[in-house]
Amino acid sequence: MFTPLPPEGLREPDATPAQTRSPRRLRNINPLIPYLYVLPALVLVGVWIYAPLIQTVNLSFYDWNMLPTSPSTHVGLGNYTEVINLPEMRAAVANTGLYVLAGITFLVLLPTAAVLVVRRLGRRASNAYQALVFLPYLMTPVATGALWRWLFAEQTGLITQWAAAAGIELGNVFRDPSTSLWAIVVILGWQMIGFGVLMVSAGYTGIDPLYSEAAAIDGASERRITWTIVLPLLSPTLAFLGLMAVLLVAQWSFPLIDLLTKGGPGSSSTNVYHLLYVFGFQNFDAGISSAAGVLFFIAFSLIALFFVELSERLSFFDD
Repeated sequence: MFTPLPPEGLREPDATPAQTRSPRRLRNINPLIPYLYVLPALVLVGVWIYAPLIQTVNLSFYDWNMLPTSPSTHVGLGNYTEVINLPEMRAAVANTGLYVLAGITFLVLLPTAAVLVVRRLGRRASNAYQALVFLPYLMTPVATGALWRWLFAEQTGLITQWAAAAGIELGNVFRDPSTSLWAIVVILGWQMIGFGVLMVSAGYTGIDPLYSEAAAIDGASERRITWTIVLPLLSPTLAFLGLMAVLLVAQWSFPLIDLLTKGGPGSSSTNVYHLLYVFGFQNFDAGISSAAGVLFFIAFSLIALFFVELSERLSFFDD
């Protein structure tokens, strides 16, 4: 019996040897393609982060004044011993702890309280408030330092005059050992609180309002809704801000310290980052600076690992 052939346009093309081999060839190439996409980023990370880190670890075992014509002397662990025994290092670590506590206050606690209060306002009022609070974060450290130096000027500063009218003599807050650190904390908080409010507001916007509405229908009070629904759902955002406060606030305070107090008077307002700068670029002691940097890198890495593990255990995610 004769079977008619399909029209020419409907015939399936014959499989060629190249087509039969292409899937096997693709199976061999596909596992490498994702790594090729990230290869440029990995190269940049290696060149700009890990290569300097290896050089820093190497320099920490030598005594060198950073001059190309001066030879370096191998001192083993002597730089680490000297760093640990330095009195200014202890003061810098203690001040860094105070800066971190201030960062947790201004990045986590106060922004959370502000967002929980502002949420009761209208949408336009809430957006205007968040924009005004966020503006200081956009200012450069140089402009911020100049502004607050003028506000805290000993005779003509606006804040100084207000304090004098209230019977409080501030004097030169940036040259007084008892007030220099707290002046930096106030300026840092004024600049950082806007970022915290923005992040907490973004986290609060991502919470489905149906949860609060359902709880309110069941008779839950506003306070109970806040503690059992809102704050647990905000926990990933709060954990992220807490990690930033621990790891980055001391770094953010460095330009303010360098511009306003130079870490003084004495070591009253310095922190670990400013002390590294003094060791490396004022004292020209590459070995001490590298040893201190390695110690700080290890300490902050352990803190970061602990904080990440803690946040993963405590954070609540809406599935």
